[in-house]
Amino acid sequence: MSKLAAQDKFYDLSDYGRPFGRFFAKKLQNTRFTPIDVTLLFGISGLVAIYCILEKHFYWAGFFIILKSIIDAADGELARIKNTPSYTGRYLDSIFDIILNFLFLISICYVSKTTLPITILAFLCIQLQGTLYNYYYVILRNKSVGGDRTSKIFEDKIPKALPGESQKSVVFLHQVYIIVYGLFDKIIHALDSDAYKVKTFPNWFMTFVSLYGLGFQLLLIALMLAMDGIEYIAPFFIGYSILIFVMIGIRKYFYPVVEKFNRKGH
Repeated sequence: MSKLAAQDKFYDLSDYGRPFGRFFAKKLQNTRFTPIDVTLLFGISGLVAIYCILEKHFYWAGFFIILKSIIDAADGELARIKNTPSYTGRYLDSIFDIILNFLFLISICYVSKTTLPITILAFLCIQLQGTLYNYYYVILRNKSVGGDRTSKIFEDKIPKALPGESQKSVVFLHQVYIIVYGLFDKIIHALDSDAYKVKTFPNWFMTFVSLYGLGFQLLLIALMLAMDGIEYIAPFFIGYSILIFVMIGIRKYFYPVVEKFNRKGH
């Protein structure tokens, strides 16, 4: 099962790890490894990256950050290949992501001249950026014919456990998810509350939004670490947030006008 119908697929700048993730998942298809095992593996890669940052091995830190992104693509692929979607895996993946993002930035703060308030602000900015990408992407997936609907546009209701997973685990992880992501979801929804009403998003727009995908964010961090630009990471992501308003502005004002003009032209 694909996440999107063929006509809705777009070039995702944050999804560079997908080919390797698909290859890795196929190798695990007939083994006992589960998607959650792969999720734990990308968590380990992230922890190794944090250790490398603290030891100031910045090239290796960048390598393991990118490896984490690549492995991150494999858990969902394995779930689709084995036809074992789960809310447990969906929430655990997201929870690991936000924890690792925070630890990446705290580690960078510890070994650089970046202050803690700037670090916290950068973390909040990164999460808002990622939330905007996920908001539009999940809307597209739910609108796409035959698309993956494991992720919900609004995570306000506890889902019923899918076959093979515990309802207690789903309830617990859903509550943790709401705690760590709820505020970011509310802010983005408040900024563009009508986005879910659209039929679809154009492919070029989703490619633009993918600049805020976690994989692309981590790629930028890895590159700045490798290029000895650790002092610029937090300030960069704070300034990078200006695109939030650009993207929302395009979605709310520019694209609807273009669509209306195209309909009149036909």
